[in-house]
Amino acid sequence: MAQTAQPGLVREHAAHQRQRVTNIELFFDLVFVFAITQLSNFLLGHRTVVGALQAALLLVMVWLLWAYTTWVTNWFDPGKIPVRLLLLALMLVSLVLSAALPNAFRSSGLLVGSAYAVMQIGRSLFAVVALRGQPASSDYRPLARNFQRILAWCCVSGALAVVGGLVQGAGPRAALWLAAAGVDVLGGAFGFYTPGLGRSSTQEWNIEGGHFAERCQAFILIALGESIVVTGATLAGLLAGPLARPGAAHAPTVVAFLVAFGESAALWWLYFDRSAEDAARFIAASRDPGRLGRSAYHYIHPVMVGGIILTAAADDVLLAAPGAVGVSSTSWFILGGPALYVAGHLAFKLAIWRRISVPRVAALVVLGLLGLLAPHVTALALAACAAATVVAVALADHLSGHPAAAEADEGQGDLEG
Repeated sequence: MAQTAQPGLVREHAAHQRQRVTNIELFFDLVFVFAITQLSNFLLGHRTVVGALQAALLLVMVWLLWAYTTWVTNWFDPGKIPVRLLLLALMLVSLVLSAALPNAFRSSGLLVGSAYAVMQIGRSLFAVVALRGQPASSDYRPLARNFQRILAWCCVSGALAVVGGLVQGAGPRAALWLAAAGVDVLGGAFGFYTPGLGRSSTQEWNIEGGHFAERCQAFILIALGESIVVTGATLAGLLAGPLARPGAAHAPTVVAFLVAFGESAALWWLYFDRSAEDAARFIAASRDPGRLGRSAYHYIHPVMVGGIILTAAADDVLLAAPGAVGVSSTSWFILGGPALYVAGHLAFKLAIWRRISVPRVAALVVLGLLGLLAPHVTALALAACAAATVVAVALADHLSGHPAAAEADEGQGDLEG
């Protein structure tokens, strides 16, 4: 590789060899465990349509901050001191943002908006400076131009985020933050087109697909871990309170605990039993990994994360009141969580292998029909039906064999031919 102004910061992608996820990357992820917890708590405190939309917007902003950093650490070596210091600085700002999330639409708006801007602009500026001075013949010249374009787009999104934090009123603030997130989402779709700099192609995003897939898998695990923590913490509170009283009717709560755990396990199984590793191998062998990284991972994975957050909220209310009947917010949590997760996984498989999963489509239909039953049954009965639906999809996958090789051969031609 040609010498640069900052030699040695860029990873060298060895052919047919997956990059190792480093300890500092995993350490960076720990902040987002807290962020997911904060989003779950925000949702539990705002059980309305407006609250759900606000939580979704905050999730998109959190995801974009994490995902943009993941793209950077795929190109830059976290083992190098400057890159490590970048990640530690981003962690610090992320921690401030996460702490401010519960009051994002009230007193902490400027903190959230400013943290978003600092991370998006600061990270991109680091990359531009690190790649400055590349000779014209350098393999990393397109990467340098790409980050110049990204920096221009992030300056726009960062400005919108800060102005959103300054304005008063939840509505105007949400509109400006939605515009900021929209700029960062659409930037990738339009190749970060910038006047005078042109646009990037996905072929120029020469990521190591296996590493990128593994990083996104880690975020799914972070969200699932939050679901387990919510279940355990709620149960611990009940054991210290209502369940500690002799003679109390414990059976519904015990069953609710088993249902909540079983559903979390089924969500894990659905993604990690086969499709996670199969998709990682597929993107690693792809001739255009940047395209798959953008579609299957960058755009689709936050949908599954949103489903897990809804499921975690459902577990909390289910354990607290398993016998409640007809509570609309509880029903939406119970059915919306697995529905969003299954829909995201359906889109993920479609983006990778260009095939529609019939079991997942059927599961979405069943979950929709369960909505008709929701006003007439207990939360526990509804949750048991929803969990059984997810388990049925996982079982169907397991019984269908291991189609990855055939799907990969057929899908590779569709995607890259």
